Amino acid sequence: MAASTVGSPLRERGAVLLVSCYELGHQPLGLAWPRAFLERAGFAPETVDLAVEPLDEAAVRRARFAGVAVPMHTALRLGVRAAERIRRINPACFVCFYGLYALLNADYLLGGVADAVLGGELEGPLVALVEQLERQGTAAAAHTPSLDRLAYPVPARAGLLDLHRYVHFTRDGAVTAAGYVEASRGCLHHCLHCPIPPVYGGRFFAVPRDVVLRDIRQLVARGAGHITFGDPDFLNGPGHAIRLARALHAEFPAVTYDFTAKIEHILRHRALFPEFAALGCVFVVSAVESLSDVVLANLEKGHTRADIPQALAVVRDARVALRPSFVAFTPWTTLGDYLDLLDFVKTHSLIDAVDPVQYAIRLLVPPGSALLRRPAIQPHLGALDAAAFTYRWTHPDPRMDRLHATVTGLVEAAAQAQEDAGRTFARVREAALVAGGAAASRQVVAASERLPSRSPRLTEPWFC
Repeated sequence: MAASTVGSPLRERGAVLLVSCYELGHQPLGLAWPRAFLERAGFAPETVDLAVEPLDEAAVRRARFAGVAVPMHTALRLGVRAAERIRRINPACFVCFYGLYALLNADYLLGGVADAVLGGELEGPLVALVEQLERQGTAAAAHTPSLDRLAYPVPARAGLLDLHRYVHFTRDGAVTAAGYVEASRGCLHHCLHCPIPPVYGGRFFAVPRDVVLRDIRQLVARGAGHITFGDPDFLNGPGHAIRLARALHAEFPAVTYDFTAKIEHILRHRALFPEFAALGCVFVVSAVESLSDVVLANLEKGHTRADIPQALAVVRDARVALRPSFVAFTPWTTLGDYLDLLDFVKTHSLIDAVDPVQYAIRLLVPPGSALLRRPAIQPHLGALDAAAFTYRWTHPDPRMDRLHATVTGLVEAAAQAQEDAGRTFARVREAALVAGGAAASRQVVAASERLPSRSPRLTEPWFC
């Protein structure tokens, strides 16, 4: 192919197609940022978000390059199905998977699903890959994380679907559209079950404050009344975080926000929380994961059970809500641990702050997981289910695997029925008690009080 020129095939509108499958209900940054990088390089990509719209077969036929965003496990499973359909419609299309789970599952994807995989600070290599395809008619990419510092453009949101099609923020019955931004990427920490350390290796990259603020401005202009800082941990760079919060509040004092932070960071930076609250922070998500020190040690989470109520107090004293996430089922979680977690949720008045799906989360061990290098997981580990993108594992107590299946069914049915969180919690607790040999107690569920949903939250419950 001739050297690239404006008007060459890959620079025609639609020759590059970017596909998102799932980003926790948010307007996908996994489309907006790659699109901005490609547009800056002179390309005119089209985008499709399969979470809210069907795959446009005409757009697939126009495409010479299809990039599929896979930032998480659910997105990857959906993305593989999307790629298979793209192949059927347009066999000549070059298919690239990009995101955390692309690199972790590179062997499977490159076995016939994808032509290339990218991860880490991927947008520079993505542009280079498209340019190579344009010049040579074929392209190849390294299968290792890219960790070069990028010059970030403002995410290109103009071609995405209306913000009101996505997740909303709700509090005390009021609902407003929510925007999603990232002030940093990667993470300083090495939690063993997290997909970020195998890709970023303990590094994080701050996005320039001006870029984040310009992105927030365009989201507010499109109707956002709330902003989620979707960084893996907003407090990896506490100075960067507080300066951003100040700038956001100075320009948009009515706009609220939330962020994610580790328990250890909440404790280390406790002095910042009253100011975060004054600047509009309404809730913080934190990966508590477990109340068991054994489980926390095996995951190398960096906090202990004793730290959790202290962090909860720090956040609540600032009049900010804490929304914990859990890995409720691991090979080391005993039935007593599970009941202890439920008791903690009830004792600390967190029932309304925990999305019931959190009671069913089971440890995921994808290829490339840092857990695979630890001896503690080996006695429980089964074969790699490459098509499901995880190693299978079995709990040493069969009751726990049966309980997981029961709880999963309960929370799925409750979500479909839009059941109150208090009712679902009571059903889950009853199932755990029965698993331990207690007599069934249907009256517990029948008598459970309906909890008013006042805790601030997003309308999409999946935090993991």
